[in-house]
Amino acid sequence: MRRGREREPRAIRFHRAAMPSKVPAAMSQALTDPGAKAATLAAALPYFRRYSGATIVVKYGGHAMGDSAIGSMFAEDIVLLKQVGMNPIVVHGGGPQIGQMLERLKIKSSFVDGLRVTDAATVEIVEMVLSGSINKEIVTAINKAGGHAVGLSGKDADLIRARKLERTRRDPDSNIEKVLDLGFVGEPTKVNDGVLELFRHSDIIPVIAPIGVGEAGETYNINADTAAGAVAAAVKAKRFLLLTDVVGVLGRDKKLVPQLTLEEAQALIADGTISGGMIPKVATCLEAVIGGVEAAVIIDGRVPHAILLELFAEGAGTLIRRSE
Repeated sequence: MRRGREREPRAIRFHRAAMPSKVPAAMSQALTDPGAKAATLAAALPYFRRYSGATIVVKYGGHAMGDSAIGSMFAEDIVLLKQVGMNPIVVHGGGPQIGQMLERLKIKSSFVDGLRVTDAATVEIVEMVLSGSINKEIVTAINKAGGHAVGLSGKDADLIRARKLERTRRDPDSNIEKVLDLGFVGEPTKVNDGVLELFRHSDIIPVIAPIGVGEAGETYNINADTAAGAVAAAVKAKRFLLLTDVVGVLGRDKKLVPQLTLEEAQALIADGTISGGMIPKVATCLEAVIGGVEAAVIIDGRVPHAILLELFAEGAGTLIRRSE
């Protein structure tokens, strides 16, 4: 099953259902040949044209962030997008790194429905790790790869306004719905797309930490997927690439589903095919597409050059878009 790219060039093809965990040796050898390099660039040119001037929002997180080699390839890919005329925006996570720092400081942490309960002490650590060390590591990697990256958090120029996230849970015994207090966990209410538009017309690549600011100046810890989806919708991105540590959505046969419409994705959630931790990721993609993104893609960020495989080949994950 292909993505229905009948009008797109097909010079570069990869079978998405069997995406390699690393670049095959034969491919690496071929790319050392000048003729092979020229042929590859010529085949990619139509894709460069297709995405010229397009905004591509990339959520970077998961285990890929802990692999220095994959991290370097990620930075190179982001720089390449900018150099060929695209407008990449990076939004990153950092859950494992936050957990490690909390352990070092002996601060206990708990989760509710996959969200870290964030009290006043924890939110300081969260902001320090996300806006400080992780953000600057990614900025440094992109700059080292030849780009010009600038680190931001949602606090800068009121980039991401947020409010306290509310969650409820029904008690199975009393059937009473209780409000859960997650502390300083927030959800985006408004993204200042005007700030990001300034970077669009420059050679600067924005790298955003998912920290939001409340009406009274409170600091909110926002789920990185949610923050990235909100940014993608605000800038009406052509593509929202959600890099994670799974290959994409799997069908009942456990094979990769290469493309879904909004309605098909909702049906797979309803019948239980999409379950567990994949539900919030797909929900984020649905919200982004409904909000104005042309298409959202869940990609395995552990695959070398996953971004390039998605944009300049026949895809590397599960693409979600509106019905034609």
